[in-house]
Amino acid sequence: MGAGSYATVYLPAEVDGRALAARIAALRGIDTVLTRAEAASRFELPADRIGDLVVVSSRSVALGGAAAKHDLSGLDAPLRSHGGLSEQPVPLVMNRRIENLDASRRWRNFDAFHWC
Repeated sequence: MGAGSYATVYLPAEVDGRALAARIAALRGIDTVLTRAEAASRFELPADRIGDLVVVSSRSVALGGAAAKHDLSGLDAPLRSHGGLSEQPVPLVMNRRIENLDASRRWRNFDAFHWC
């Protein structure tokens, strides 16, 4: 597992996912923990392609498997991770006016293809 702001967790059948989700959510630096169904609904993900839990860290926290597996001593700048909720709003700058742009619509990154 690499370091990032988003992680999926696969659980053995005998583990109570809701109880574990509550324990993880209580950790410092965790923004949200969702079950597979909750994450699929909230993030519009295919449920068959994600783990039992989805964990999203807060703005300045990267998730990883273990500190020993992530040697950060060679970094000359702060670690940049991807996938967190704080990274979802992304400005889009256009070089021309777009007519009839619905300001109330929830635009997604892939919608940009329709403007070309």
